[in-house]
Formats: sequence, C-alpha cells, structure tokens
Amino acid sequence: MDNFTIEATKHTPKVFFNAENNMLEINGESYPENMAEFAAPIFSWLDEYLEQLENQLFIVNIELTYFNSSSSKMLLDLFDRLEEEVSDNGKKVTVNWIYDADNDSADEYGEEFQEDLESLTFNLVQKD
Repeated sequence: MDNFTIEATKHTPKVFFNAENNMLEINGESYPENMAEFAAPIFSWLDEYLEQLENQLFIVNIELTYFNSSSSKMLLDLFDRLEEEVSDNGKKVTVNWIYDADNDSADEYGEEFQEDLESLTFNLVQKD
C-alpha cells in the first residue's frame, strides 16, 4: 500500500500515513472550514489500510497545537474506529497524544480522550 500525505495549511494539520512503518502522524493546527471534506480521504485511506493490517503494531502520533470542535469530533471518530479494530478484530494500535508542557488545554483534551477509550492504548506524551 502506498503512503498518503496531506500537507499542512494555515487551517489544517499535516497528515502522513507511512504504510511501510505502520505509522500515522497528524501535526499542526486543525480548524478547517469543511471538516467532512478534509477528513474523507483520511478515513478512506485508513479503512483500506486497516483491512490489510495483520498483526503489526499501528502507531498513531497526534500533535495538535490547536483544534476546534469539529476537529475534536473527527478525532473522536478516528479513535472510535481504531478502538473497534482493537476490540473486534484484535488489531494492535497505539495512539500517542503528544503535547507541549506549556499547553495545559492539550493535556486536558488528551486526558478526556483517554478516559473515553476502553481497549485502545492511548499514551499522553509530554514534550519539554
């Protein structure tokens, strides 16, 4: 499967799926005008990727310095899909929520996401 990249813009984060290394990275700020349009190719690629994923560990690194409520909803959808793959299909998935030590709200959002998940490994990773 080919890698997939969406370059960052002023309103959207960089999204990079590295199929060879089984890694998804999302970094930057996220407040797109049309979240459904932004997220559609991401979820399409993810669904296809997860179908072919066997017993390899899939790592998701998320480092958002700012995101709006529609981005929060998209993240919840992402986490729900990943959790379903873990609980229903036995996939190995780890999410690393990376936040700056000075960004208290990012830490709090990470904790809230973490509390909502049951089977998905969700790590809070503080940057110095």
